[in-house]
Amino acid sequence: MGNWFVSLLGDWKERFTPYRSWLGELKNPEVLKADAMAGLTVALVLIPQSMAYAQLAGLPAYIGLYASFLPVMVAAIFGSSRQLGTGPVAVVSLMSAAAMQPFALQGLPIEAIVVYSALLALMIGIFQLSLGLLRLGILVDFLSHPVVVGFTNAGALIIATSQVPKIFGLNIKADQFDHSYEFWWATIAALPGTKVTTFVIGAFALTTLMVLKKYAPRLPGVLITVVLTTVLSWAVDYKGMGGSVIGTIPEGLPTFSLPFIEMDVQTFMSLATTAVVIGLIGFVEAISIAKAMASQTRQRLSANQELVGQGLSNITSGVFGGYAVSGSFSRSAVNFAAGAVTGFSSVVTGLLVALTLLFLTPLLYHLPQATLAAVIIMAVVNLVKIAPIKHAWKVEPHDGVVAVVTFFATLAFAPHLDKGILLGVVLSLGLFLYRTMSPNLVEVARHEDGSMRDAQAHGLKTSDSIAVYRFDGDLYFANTGYLEGKLLNNVAQKPNLKALVLDMESIDQIDSTGEEMLEKLADRLKFAGIEFYIARVKLRVYQAFQRSGLAQHIGEERFFRERKFAIQYAKEQLGDAIDIEPLQHFTPAKA
Repeated sequence: MGNWFVSLLGDWKERFTPYRSWLGELKNPEVLKADAMAGLTVALVLIPQSMAYAQLAGLPAYIGLYASFLPVMVAAIFGSSRQLGTGPVAVVSLMSAAAMQPFALQGLPIEAIVVYSALLALMIGIFQLSLGLLRLGILVDFLSHPVVVGFTNAGALIIATSQVPKIFGLNIKADQFDHSYEFWWATIAALPGTKVTTFVIGAFALTTLMVLKKYAPRLPGVLITVVLTTVLSWAVDYKGMGGSVIGTIPEGLPTFSLPFIEMDVQTFMSLATTAVVIGLIGFVEAISIAKAMASQTRQRLSANQELVGQGLSNITSGVFGGYAVSGSFSRSAVNFAAGAVTGFSSVVTGLLVALTLLFLTPLLYHLPQATLAAVIIMAVVNLVKIAPIKHAWKVEPHDGVVAVVTFFATLAFAPHLDKGILLGVVLSLGLFLYRTMSPNLVEVARHEDGSMRDAQAHGLKTSDSIAVYRFDGDLYFANTGYLEGKLLNNVAQKPNLKALVLDMESIDQIDSTGEEMLEKLADRLKFAGIEFYIARVKLRVYQAFQRSGLAQHIGEERFFRERKFAIQYAKEQLGDAIDIEPLQHFTPAKA
């Protein structure tokens, strides 16, 4: 017990000091210079993006800057990826906004919404940190790739359409409606009331972003667009013409404050459930990006350590006035392309955000809301990907169904996005269970190349007196009835059968229901006068048979390492009563 406790303490100590692996590398001036330049480059993208994403989350723009200061540095210091850029992201911002909608519909002031958002970030962080410390990163695997792809595509459409009113100058917000389709219809109905000046600014911002992305991808397109439209807004008195701007942003750094607010149990449980869903979705996005970069840098990556980093980042965001954050694909790509070597690049990014909060916020006063809407639309366009859904369908049609159902369910349930995700998870698990309920069971015979293959698929001759069956899958409560019924039906079709060999090489796990079925099967075959043998059973499965007494019940001498040994033993015991010719080795003819 004492050794376990010491080991656990040592593991937790390592969890909170991963930065030691790269801290020494900063003594190299080249590494320090590369990280500083990468950090500056990312900051130029992060500052306008973070304000846009904060508004997507239904929060004041400066909350995005708060979430881009300390959380960015904490994630880099305590995470395992050196290039992952953490901060406000589109999908998590949308989910945070969806979680805040009930409070907005109640007419709560924006100050209360800010506190609820910070509390949600804190809960997400505690959940992620707990998973990381308890080494439960494997839980994110319940969010299969088809679920994530379907949700991401739907989320991107929801995000993009939510910004349309800002481009056209319409006084409509998504959080005013219980369902997204109501918001879409209201937006279409309100289009005749478009404000021309707002539309001109929004269209100009979108056009500039697209042109720069296509013809000058190396330039900081977002920053250039923000500067141009802000100067234009100031020069023509855009606000005086009825345009909507960012307005006054509080100067100074965020202060530590626990996001405490009174709520009933039902509200707390609702927030906690949402925190779990966002925590999983956000981490899947972050770890996917980190894996992509680690495959190129060949640096060590730990899912559990990344959970610790993301968890501490969200906790920090929650207690310093921010909101939920995650790994960003676009900013991580910028960080990687800019030559970041260690996590220090993200520290530089966070410090530059701090300088912005301290000295540069007055310059953002005239930034048009339409520009931020254009930034969001351009950011999420890349999230719409049909090819992965088509690919999933080709590999396994069930995965394609899961992706498509998750996509439409997310759109239908929006803004209650967690329902679409949960439906996708349940469907993917249900279809997986369905597939494993009827795994492949085939009779095998000797092929001319000497291997044992599916007799029906290859048109091979089988024996009427001895049969070898291969079962491809684990044996558990959901498929034991299938195996038993299939075997007995096959036996019924062979009235002269004297021996049956079950190849269990593919069975990695067996539960008590499967073990009990094998015992009854052995008794039924014995009563019918058929010898029952088991071949190629794995050690862990055989040990389970020994513990349960099944090995002794069937007879330990009836378990064989190879199928050929079982066939030879049957021949020795039964002699001419069986014909093993279809199961013997062939001598290939010479050319």
